Amino acid sequence: MAAVEDVRALGTELERSYPVRVRGRLKFRVGQLVYVAFALDESVMGFAFPKEEREALVGGDPRKFQMPSTSDLRFNWVHAELAALEPAEARELVVDAWRMVVPSKLARAYDLAHPGGPG
Repeated sequence: MAAVEDVRALGTELERSYPVRVRGRLKFRVGQLVYVAFALDESVMGFAFPKEEREALVGGDPRKFQMPSTSDLRFNWVHAELAALEPAEARELVVDAWRMVVPSKLARAYDLAHPGGPG
């Protein structure tokens, strides 16, 4: 069972990433791009995810993953129930979301420094 604490440190350690609070919600950004955001009660994590792949993700495990709200369907975004994720899985989703908003050079450097993936 994952919790915000499982990914908070990772979100601040990833290059160019920083945390912000917007209307009480914790979000992680690179520049002005939000790549991870938590619900007010921190039970749901929204994260950047390719639009063309999200139906397969949600359909593969609807207990864990949900489509974003109708107004957010235009974005590369999906939601996950934190309680349904393992901590390592949550960290992997955060790193993959971060990859979507950073230059590929940074993503490659991360891969070289972390050959086993996010710890």
